[in-house]
Amino acid sequence: MKHVMIKYRVKADQAEENEALVRAVYDELHLSEPAGLRYATFKLEDGVSFVHIAEAPDAENPLSEVSAFKRFQANVRDRCDQPPAATELTEVGSYRLFGESASAQT
Repeated sequence: MKHVMIKYRVKADQAEENEALVRAVYDELHLSEPAGLRYATFKLEDGVSFVHIAEAPDAENPLSEVSAFKRFQANVRDRCDQPPAATELTEVGSYRLFGESASAQT
């Protein structure tokens, strides 16, 4: 599995649009349920910085086939003050980061 973190900062007037595009990606993911993908997006406290964390198969990232993700990527650099920067992550440890919540486990 490959773990990647993407961080970027959008222009203040683009934050709502960016968040709407991200939510559309999740709407489609919940419908299509691509195998092998674990994905999360966080908005930082400044309201304009975003972090995406993905775990996907080494061979091919299923996000590339998601229509809403293609729309999100289409003009992402135009929305940004700081363009997306990808960092590959090596997991040292985690606890329920992508798994079920504690309340779901009984």
